[in-house]
Amino acid sequence: MTHAPIGRRALLRGAAALAALPALAACGTGTSRATGSSGSSGSSGSSAKTVAVRNSGGAYGEALKKAIYDPFTKETGITVQVANLDGAQVVAQIKQGRPQVDLIYNSMMDHAKFVHENALEKLDLDRIKNLKIAKLPDSQITEYAVADSFYAQCMAYRTDAFGGRKPESWADFWDAKAFQGGRSMCNPDADLPELEFALLADGVPMDKLYPLDVDRAFKALDRIKSEVKKYWDSGPLPGMLLTRQEVTMATVWHGRLADLTKQGVPVAAQLNGARRQFQGYSISKGAANLDAAYQLFDYAVNPDVQARLAMAYPSNPSSPLAYEKLTEEVRNGLAGAPQNYDKGFDVDTEWWIKNEEAVTKRWLGWARG
Repeated sequence: MTHAPIGRRALLRGAAALAALPALAACGTGTSRATGSSGSSGSSGSSAKTVAVRNSGGAYGEALKKAIYDPFTKETGITVQVANLDGAQVVAQIKQGRPQVDLIYNSMMDHAKFVHENALEKLDLDRIKNLKIAKLPDSQITEYAVADSFYAQCMAYRTDAFGGRKPESWADFWDAKAFQGGRSMCNPDADLPELEFALLADGVPMDKLYPLDVDRAFKALDRIKSEVKKYWDSGPLPGMLLTRQEVTMATVWHGRLADLTKQGVPVAAQLNGARRQFQGYSISKGAANLDAAYQLFDYAVNPDVQARLAMAYPSNPSSPLAYEKLTEEVRNGLAGAPQNYDKGFDVDTEWWIKNEEAVTKRWLGWARG
């Protein structure tokens, strides 16, 4: 999504005191990891009728407002104030004892990073009643965060480029003789380096990816490097490059393709080997409006609400029950649809937390070389 993502993991370019803290995820929602925010719509205050939420803004932020925050306010009378803050700002405020936001909407990977910073409240899961009915994956319910959706990073290609043939795997993406034309891949400012795709192209089975063989991945990247015309650093860029026919294939946040197809651009996604990153909510340590935060948290993980979000934006609900509430057209267009889910894999969050900084540094040197 903006995904995201979550936008979303390069090192922060923020204050020196927080220089070692990784940036927020792209979350596939359309915000890159290198770009922070210019402000917010208000502070959290202390009223029980107010709750402040951090998210990344943009089109996905508007979808969250339409599908979750506005209906929540109508049902409860609790006003939702949105702050578009980056990771450095959020953590700095929490450490100073003055969190601007009560709820944090972010990738599960970045929630895990915040746990290491002692920035989150340990959840009382009994207060999130909808967990009992949503049937979320066990791996996406932690002591500090719960996922309500995920975004998928996958391959996109022009359907008019290969004489009616379509790429079926990352090996095809790497095969510039059989599938001619330029490529575009992700810059770490937007999302995690795409080592998994390189390994899949090199023949590693999807269920044997982790721990990633970094040396093997970079050797595989060497083979495609000359075909990569642009490393994208924002969600819209792969679609623009495909639309302008500057490339025939690109890695992309899957949710970004919906608008292109509606506009008649001849592009399609290949979800084999798609990389999933879950995103959801956590609560800031010292949140001023704790009760309201739990109410909104509970509301957001309800399968009906997850389905409503998917209808407002092509995000993928974490609850399998939500897909049953979607129209066939909407459901079939999602990476999380039953027929698509097993084509992809979940990011190993802990592996990337331990290795992201070193891998990103190596990637930057490789790209310049």
